[in-house]
Amino acid sequence: LPAWQDSQLFIKDLHFDGVPVRIYLPREPSASKRRGVIFIHGGCGIFGSIRGYERICRYIARKSDSVVVSVGYHLAPEHKYPAQTLECLRATVHFLKTADTYGVDPARIIVCGDSVGGSFTATVCQELGHRTDIPKIRAQVLIYPFLQALNFNLPSHQKNAAVAFLPREHTVHFILKYLNKDCSLKEPILAGSHVPESINLKYRKWINPDLIPDKFKLGYKPPLPTLFLPQVHEEVQELFEPWMSPLLAEDAVVCGLPDTCIVTCEHDVLRDEGLLYKKRLEDNNVRVTWHHVENGFH
Repeated sequence: LPAWQDSQLFIKDLHFDGVPVRIYLPREPSASKRRGVIFIHGGCGIFGSIRGYERICRYIARKSDSVVVSVGYHLAPEHKYPAQTLECLRATVHFLKTADTYGVDPARIIVCGDSVGGSFTATVCQELGHRTDIPKIRAQVLIYPFLQALNFNLPSHQKNAAVAFLPREHTVHFILKYLNKDCSLKEPILAGSHVPESINLKYRKWINPDLIPDKFKLGYKPPLPTLFLPQVHEEVQELFEPWMSPLLAEDAVVCGLPDTCIVTCEHDVLRDEGLLYKKRLEDNNVRVTWHHVENGFH
């Protein structure tokens, strides 16, 4: 569908290195180059579209007087993982290289995304953090991001297991749909049977209920030990890749990340992933601004 008309914005559908994008440019002339925002929408990698996020992108462009680029990555399972991440990367690099064309200061571009869009945002920033051939991303904004697929029994998973709009079971179901895997794997993954003890031990320093502030652990009950199932582990190797679980990136990558804003919501299964990533970033001397919405839902 074509873009809506807007009295304050020029809105164009383009392709950045073959990736569909919709760009929102303020009509009012600017005395200096504007800021740029790359927006990556949510939807578990299988839902969502540029059109569905039109209102929020127009709002950001108008209120912040910025040029906004909404990335229309192709959806899974028709376009297989990691096509979505690769398209977000290509669109971001193209905008960083051509910012001047759109009246944007290449040193003032942020990447922003919600839910899996926050995951793609985190991955894009991890991939580009140490690149010296393109301008540096100024900041990343992660809005209730999905960041790990090892532990689905964190306090927020237990507390919000049956809360709309993203129940715990649906989270794993959508991940399996995104990866084009058999959805019968959902139950063993929810139980943690896909993770061998060696990987649990390796990443316990980063994915651990003990790292969650006490005020977010009221009523939390540590899960009982589960039996590791090698056949399940073999089926879902992608879950252990930083492109799927950005929380698993090494410190050498995390320390190169830009200033970060993380938004978490109280009634959200993914709340604790944002809290854990916040701690990781701070431990690696990355400046973090955190906004927590007490009555917020995913």
